[in-house]
Amino acid sequence: MGTMTFGGKGDFAKVGSTDVDEARRQIGMCLDAGINLVDTADVYSEGASEEILGEVLSGRRDDVLLATKVRFPVGPGPNDAGLSRHHVVRGCEASLRRLRTDHIDLYQLHEWDGLTPLEETLEALDLLVRAGKVRYVGVSNFAGWQLMKALGTAERTGLPQFVSEQIYYSLQARDAEYELVPAAVDQGLGVLVWSPLAGGLLSGKYRRDRQAPEGSRQLTDWDEPPVYDRDKLYDTVEVLVSIGESRGGSAAQVALAWLLGRPAVTSVIVGARTSAQLADNLAAADLRLDDDERRRLDEVSAPPLLYPYWHQAKTARDRLSPADLTLLGPHLA
Repeated sequence: MGTMTFGGKGDFAKVGSTDVDEARRQIGMCLDAGINLVDTADVYSEGASEEILGEVLSGRRDDVLLATKVRFPVGPGPNDAGLSRHHVVRGCEASLRRLRTDHIDLYQLHEWDGLTPLEETLEALDLLVRAGKVRYVGVSNFAGWQLMKALGTAERTGLPQFVSEQIYYSLQARDAEYELVPAAVDQGLGVLVWSPLAGGLLSGKYRRDRQAPEGSRQLTDWDEPPVYDRDKLYDTVEVLVSIGESRGGSAAQVALAWLLGRPAVTSVIVGARTSAQLADNLAAADLRLDDDERRRLDEVSAPPLLYPYWHQAKTARDRLSPADLTLLGPHLA
């Protein structure tokens, strides 16, 4: 479960607002449904998300794995952002206080920092792991080369190895399939998907030649994720709606079920403004798409093969690894 909406303040809360009572209801629904990982970040609602989560998990902390993140600015000072030893350690200690816990199960670097040496960041994470404040470490929003550099640096220095990457990946934009998904397969990383419904674009509410829902911000002043091809988006949504209707479910459930069956995907992070939205999302865990439904979704949303992938599909098909085939496999028939 994702908690970006908890608190509803700041740039990271434009998707909505969830107060303490609603957050408590949603956490209860997730625990009842068997969800065992809750994800937040120090910048969500300017720290309010972590505070609310700490309150609603009181007495139930051991029932979940708790994940949070560090990297983005939490103040106006020059040391209030980035992945320096100073910011990482101080950020972790502040998150622990807000979350009312003595440890974070998965501490994630929220974004790449090209100005801080990786060795310094990894040494800070090592301090936190050795102190028992952090159990495992992961990354989020890294490019493929950045991820591999981080993994290589950790192996070379004997510092903590990353166990997961949290990435944007959906039927709206399958860019992660070029490098990040193959890297996860090759390196044995878990993949946590943020915004699996593309910020609501795949919910079925946004369709060609139809008025967007009142109060909606997607495709207007909220541009994350960006949409570069609206026609392709609307074509994808039509297939989602069609499959959802034939299954007696929603377009959102179909989009989530598609992701849950993709290579390397460990889990999708769902977040909702209301309990009704959350209940609809949770039902996706029981939806199993057949081969034809997957083929329709794959075809309507397929990304083009960029270089060097189109060249490899033509000339290297005799020597491809399982990681290579996550992208190139469908193009070899």
